[in-house]
Amino acid sequence: MRKVIYWVGGIIVLVAVLGFFTRNYLGMIVISFFIEPRHSFEDQPVPEAPDYFKEEHWAALPDREDYADVTRAPDIIDNQASAGVDVFFVHPTTYVSSESWNQPLDNENANTLTDAWVMRDQASVFNDCCKIYAPRYRQATLHSFQDQSGSGEDALNLAYEDVKSAFKFFIQNYNQGRPFILASHSQGSRHADRLLEEQIVSTGLFPRLIAAYLIGFSVDASNNAPVCERFDQVNCQVSWNASTEDALVKLAQPGDICVNPLSWRADTNLVSASENLGSVTFSSEGGIDRGVADARCSDGSLFVSEVGSDRYTNNMPFGPGNYHMHDYSFFYMNIRENAEKRIANFQGLSRL
Repeated sequence: MRKVIYWVGGIIVLVAVLGFFTRNYLGMIVISFFIEPRHSFEDQPVPEAPDYFKEEHWAALPDREDYADVTRAPDIIDNQASAGVDVFFVHPTTYVSSESWNQPLDNENANTLTDAWVMRDQASVFNDCCKIYAPRYRQATLHSFQDQSGSGEDALNLAYEDVKSAFKFFIQNYNQGRPFILASHSQGSRHADRLLEEQIVSTGLFPRLIAAYLIGFSVDASNNAPVCERFDQVNCQVSWNASTEDALVKLAQPGDICVNPLSWRADTNLVSASENLGSVTFSSEGGIDRGVADARCSDGSLFVSEVGSDRYTNNMPFGPGNYHMHDYSFFYMNIRENAEKRIANFQGLSRL
């Protein structure tokens, strides 16, 4: 079943790369069968490994101008220069190609999509509270999520090794012992889930983890990190996958973590759109849209019952009712505020 989740989780990238199919879910499924690499993982050398001493192997760094610095309104501030907390952000799938199982780091299409979509629409949510570090990595190509030969799993494992390498470099060269947040989306959350278990929870780094936002992928609690049960809890994790209750495709499974980003509780209470501080989508003109989406957790999914703006209903690659594209966008300002509240509580506890 997780193979299906992995495949579906990757298809989102076709929205940007194959724009004319953005409203045709069946068309995307057909297209996905034409991007299978024509060789096995073992039959072709893997792309050159990243060198994280090189700035070009990072999609975002706090002391460099990049898309993670973007703000949408005058009262939203990029405060990375003075932030005392770091974010390690793992981006979702942006490589759609049959040429290789893993992205060459100089692939312009994937890098442009990572920057202009992911850093801008997702990673930027943390640019008030934190310094943002987002590595490029040899991500698995889209077809890896539906592959049954073993090559896709090999590609995903290689991608994870890069993420792990980047995280170790971040800790040793950038972090300087500061508290940090782990954040991710889609394929990135697959890797961050494993990273949390293997490199953080089981090590001396866990007390410095403010929270993990592992969004847009099927994530349960098997990584051994506590699930956040209140808005300011620290040393814990949140996750969700947004859709309508009747969506044809849901990315979550029963038993997955669902923390409601409007209440920051892992319960089943419906929280109205009036509690939504603001949705942001940079793909169309406009600023912060308030009260766009409500939210309710059920059976591992985050259900949105009604969307109050048509700016969020055009890109629906999973078919009607699936809001994977807007896991961050719908709750942008709530995430932004929540990170600040968790940091404030962490700092208060540290002074005790």
